[in-house]
Amino acid sequence: MTVRVERTFELSVSPADVWAFISDPEKRADAISVVDSYTTGGDTTTWHVALPIPVVRSTIDVETRDVEVDPPTFVKFVGKSGIFNVTGEHEIHEVEGGGSTLTNRFVVDGKVPGVEQFFKRNLDDELDRLQRKLEEDGKTGGD
Repeated sequence: MTVRVERTFELSVSPADVWAFISDPEKRADAISVVDSYTTGGDTTTWHVALPIPVVRSTIDVETRDVEVDPPTFVKFVGKSGIFNVTGEHEIHEVEGGGSTLTNRFVVDGKVPGVEQFFKRNLDDELDRLQRKLEEDGKTGGD
C-alpha cells in the first residue's frame, strides 16, 4: 500500500533560513521522530529508523539521497530500505512580510504489513514536528 500526503504551512522564518534547513540532509533526518540516528557518507545519508510496529523488531537502515535540488526553492529526496521506500519533496515560496511557505509532499511505499498504517497515522504529526523544528532553527539562526 502507498501512503501519500501533501501539506503546505506558513513559516515566520525567511525563505533563506528554510532553505538552509531543508536542503541539509542531516537537519531533515533530525526532524523525523522515528530516526534514532543517522550516518552520512558521500551523497547519501542513512537513517537508522525504529518503527513501533510488531513486524519490525530492529532498526531499519534507510539509505537516502537527494535526487533533485533547485536552490534555493526545491529539494527532492528518495529513501530506500527492505521495509519501505519514501520520496519527499519540499518547495519553498516567499510571502509578504519576510516569511515563507513550505509545501511538503511525501510518498511512502510499505513492503511489510503495518508500515503503511504507521505512516498513514503519523505523517501529520511528523509534519507538525518538521514545522516546529524549522521555526526553532530559524529563530536561533541555524545553530
